[in-house]
Amino acid sequence: MLFRKNIDKFCSYCTHAGKIDDSTYLCAKKGIVPSCHHCWRFKYDPLKRVPTRMKPKDFSKMDDFDFSL
Repeated sequence: MLFRKNIDKFCSYCTHAGKIDDSTYLCAKKGIVPSCHHCWRFKYDPLKRVPTRMKPKDFSKMDDFDFSL
């Protein structure tokens, strides 16, 4: 979930960190850090999190009756 209470406290989700490349972030508090780094000044930014894609529905088990009105 996007706003759950127990999130992973990584710099990739922090408001103080900016992305340099895929594995490195520039933290305003700590300097250059890896993406999996975390510190006690962590502040969650929900807009930095990219949610996983949902699996497509399997319609092969349904017949024409399921799609009629």
